[in-house]
Amino acid sequence: MRALADRDRIQRFMQAVASEARRDLHVFFVGGTTAVLLGWRPTTVDVDLVMEPEDDAVMRAIPGLKEKLQLNVEFASPAHFIPVPAGWQERSVFIEQAGRVAFYHFDLYAQALAKVERGHPQDLSDVREMLKRGLIDAGTAREYFHRIEPELYRFPALHAPTFRKAVDAEFGG
Repeated sequence: MRALADRDRIQRFMQAVASEARRDLHVFFVGGTTAVLLGWRPTTVDVDLVMEPEDDAVMRAIPGLKEKLQLNVEFASPAHFIPVPAGWQERSVFIEQAGRVAFYHFDLYAQALAKVERGHPQDLSDVREMLKRGLIDAGTAREYFHRIEPELYRFPALHAPTFRKAVDAEFGG
């Protein structure tokens, strides 16, 4: 069993990814990784990320990095679970540049809405922390939801009325 990912382990992963990159790329962290790097959680189960463009050298290195650093790494993003409007890259929050790799937190509003849709206690706690820290705004989150609502049909696992109710509960109706 691999260890939980703390800030140090995530930062070592970032440096290792940067050392493997053979071209300029962007890595967008999601979920618990964002929570750990922004400081409201000490650990996360896995490092969720999106890489653009994909770098074959980095992709090939990740299995070894997982073992070396004893990390779980998953390719996952809010866009796998909810509609995410175009421009999410520009709405993502810059973390740092390491070598040829720019690291970001994936669009925080997309992350928050995906967490609300999942509805797990840890996810809802993360959303409340994002609000408390001023990383997201409830009114803007509601507007974001209204932008994506017409596209919810593209995600058959979603129950749109339940999602709307959860958004209203977290961000006000």
